[in-house]
Amino acid sequence: MQHSLSLYNTLTRRKEAFQPLHPPFVGVYLCGPTVYNDAHLGNARGPVVFDVLVRYLRHLGYTVRYVRNITDVGHLESDADEGEDKISKMARAAQLEPMQVAEYYANRYHRYMEVLGCVPPDIEPRASGHITEQIGLIQEILDNGFAYEVNGSVYFDVPRYNEQHRYGKLSNRVTEELLAGTRDNLAGQDEKRSPLDFALWKKASPAHLMHWPSPWSEGFPGWHLECSAMSRKYLGAEFDIHGGGLDLMFPHHECEIAQSQASHSHSDEARVWMHNNMITVNGQKMSKSLGNFITINELFDGSNATLSQAYSPMTARFFLLQAQYRSPVDVSDEALQAARKGYRKLMNGLRLLEKLRLPEGVERQVDTSAADAELRKLISDCFAGLNDDLNTARAIASLFNLLRKLNGYNANLASLAAVSEAALQEAMTTYSTLVTDILGLVDEPRANAEQLLGLTLQFYQEAKTVKDYGKVDEIRAALKEQGIVIKDTKAGVDWAYSEE
Repeated sequence: MQHSLSLYNTLTRRKEAFQPLHPPFVGVYLCGPTVYNDAHLGNARGPVVFDVLVRYLRHLGYTVRYVRNITDVGHLESDADEGEDKISKMARAAQLEPMQVAEYYANRYHRYMEVLGCVPPDIEPRASGHITEQIGLIQEILDNGFAYEVNGSVYFDVPRYNEQHRYGKLSNRVTEELLAGTRDNLAGQDEKRSPLDFALWKKASPAHLMHWPSPWSEGFPGWHLECSAMSRKYLGAEFDIHGGGLDLMFPHHECEIAQSQASHSHSDEARVWMHNNMITVNGQKMSKSLGNFITINELFDGSNATLSQAYSPMTARFFLLQAQYRSPVDVSDEALQAARKGYRKLMNGLRLLEKLRLPEGVERQVDTSAADAELRKLISDCFAGLNDDLNTARAIASLFNLLRKLNGYNANLASLAAVSEAALQEAMTTYSTLVTDILGLVDEPRANAEQLLGLTLQFYQEAKTVKDYGKVDEIRAALKEQGIVIKDTKAGVDWAYSEE
């Protein structure tokens, strides 16, 4: 399959030409949410970025199996294997069953992903539904000598593993430095032989709400284990791409690699590890612990104090894609308003495609090679951004350049005589495909919008005819409040999305 897609591999710290293990098949695994409360805007960046990746791989002709998990057990309050399960804690506070909490927030997450334009994963496994696989994986690690059991809990032996492999190679950390940053006696963790060891299975206390039988105790799996077990089940011991947020690189993804190597000793789980950067607010990472987060729902209804107004799902999607995925994005009213303006420009471009036709009576030039070459260079630039480590910012900038050329043709339709029909069709198809099929940006639905807008424009035309300029201005102002501008053209009255 001929393409020039390259992706930055966190594991090797360089861009690499993408070569799947078993073309044309591609396996993609994305770490999904822990469903104990509403997702915030930062939680949406990974799903939106990897949605574009999956869409683009399919556009290139690959058959993609996209797996995104749901964590509904095992994610404790502390990454150091201490504290209460996050879902259980929420359930106890609300006097609900833990699975009620998990189901409620999982359903809300699915609705957010849908309105943000994310295609659903092909498989969405849940940690609680794969306890058997996780127990089997633990037993393999024990059998290979890289784990130990203490009082019904099982821990991964990082120093023992490090004798044959390298713990820390994904995050570029050295175990000696990690040890130097810990205390010898961590409260509540005296079962561990080393502070670096992490839980594969935890014996449940009598008060723990979620637990299952195992060869070691009545308990629950460690948080890191689920992704190793589920990715292997659905994508194999080694697969193509593993994605997630930069905050998951250590310890979560580092532990995944260690678990996979310790169980079968021959792969890093995924060939390519991709990590999207964080969303920041005033330069600080958006997080629930800092209390500076904006939930997706708050963004849509404008109820967060950080925002002066509500923003639509497609504005949010454009906002998340206007930067290359490995760069941080700072959220503010100004940035979201700029994103809305950019999104509307692209939507106006989609409407423009319906109008680009050579006027009757205008003859096409015999030699269109110069104009065709210029147009095809703009087309090529659009894909060059995506091929360069999924640089959506560059792709969007190139789309605006292409749109500028198409707008120029629309301003003077006779100028279409200088370009061939084939090149024009290629440009229009490229624009439409990139905007809707790959970037996933669609014109947001408005209830009875076209019918109501048509009726309003009819009233506007009638007011102009009788020179009722007060009514003309009133209609213009009312539509502008809804993000619509009226355009008086030689062909009649038209409309476009406001780009202010």
